[in-house]
Amino acid sequence: PIVYCDKCGIVPVPEKDLPVLLPEDVEFLPTGESPLNYSPEFLNTTCPACGGKAKRETDTMDTFVDSSWYYLRYISPKENFRPFASEDVNRWLPVDQYIGGVEHAILHLMYSRFINKFLYDLGKLNFLEPFQRLFTQGMITKDGAKMSKSKGNVVAPDYIINKYGADTMRLYILFMGPPEKDAQWQDEGLIGCFRFINRLTKLVSFFINYQANPEGSEADKVQKAILKKMHRTIKDVTFYMEGNFQFNTAISKIMEFVNQLYKGVEETLISKEIFKECLSNLFLLLAPFTPHLAEEANQTLGGKDSIFKQSWPQYKEELLAEEEVEIGVLVNGKLRSRLVISARLSEEEVKNKALQLEKIKQLTAEKPIKKAVYIKGKIINLVV
Repeated sequence: PIVYCDKCGIVPVPEKDLPVLLPEDVEFLPTGESPLNYSPEFLNTTCPACGGKAKRETDTMDTFVDSSWYYLRYISPKENFRPFASEDVNRWLPVDQYIGGVEHAILHLMYSRFINKFLYDLGKLNFLEPFQRLFTQGMITKDGAKMSKSKGNVVAPDYIINKYGADTMRLYILFMGPPEKDAQWQDEGLIGCFRFINRLTKLVSFFINYQANPEGSEADKVQKAILKKMHRTIKDVTFYMEGNFQFNTAISKIMEFVNQLYKGVEETLISKEIFKECLSNLFLLLAPFTPHLAEEANQTLGGKDSIFKQSWPQYKEELLAEEEVEIGVLVNGKLRSRLVISARLSEEEVKNKALQLEKIKQLTAEKPIKKAVYIKGKIINLVV
């Protein structure tokens, strides 16, 4: 709100005349200048000080100013007489998680913090920081260079979606690597994700006609192992998605589970009930990565509502406990042997089993055990 007068110089618009309304009939031309320069009705005015001829300022605020308080406006998009409703923004904000490029840290985030603190000092906000958490993602490069239209190295999604499907592209982008680091686009990786999705489709088709009534100790062992792997996968995927954004690691954990499930059903060593339980949880875990495939699989498995209305799967901690562990057997602090034991054995039982090892017998022959230090599930150190 400034005018320029040849006589008075730079003169602010009086407060009673604010706000200065912008014209609506401007023409946006490719001149690189403000379109207000080509609006005589707006440009030409009178000086508030002397009443002589003057020109208005046409360089409006930088886009960074507007983009520094948008999160407040999102809460009050229909306010006509104030930028936002304090009672609403104080209820819903600050923003829980901000995700953006590293280039935002210097300008946009700095300006947002400045404006937020300014409004806080005015009593309009009751929070000092606009964003509680920040995550900066890496860039996808191709042929060693940042993707750019000017360089002609942009990968258009149309041909990928037409040939491989949207889920394949989505899965590959999330599987390329840690999201905070730059990643190199490779068509081979895209094809690998397409093959994985085909394996998932075949797994569902296999389930439709699956018939198995496995019995015996081998089947019990396999079924127990696959259920344990399922709950371990649920725990791992939840951990890597919720607070770490490690989508690539979460997907790799799902792939490991699929490999073990394939082996169990191909050998018909798991029941159809367990097969269905595994598939149901598998596609719930895959839904954020391959939503179309997960939705279709959910319908095939008898889901009556959208998969996205179902609860996220829960793991059972008791099923994750190791039944057997391998520990190191040390004598006077030096590793001498290894021992596979039940995870439920007491320290005295572990000590007795360690003393039965042939190599340990030789090292402790006719020497009294002064002390045994057992770190559960890891080592036992025999001091002689």
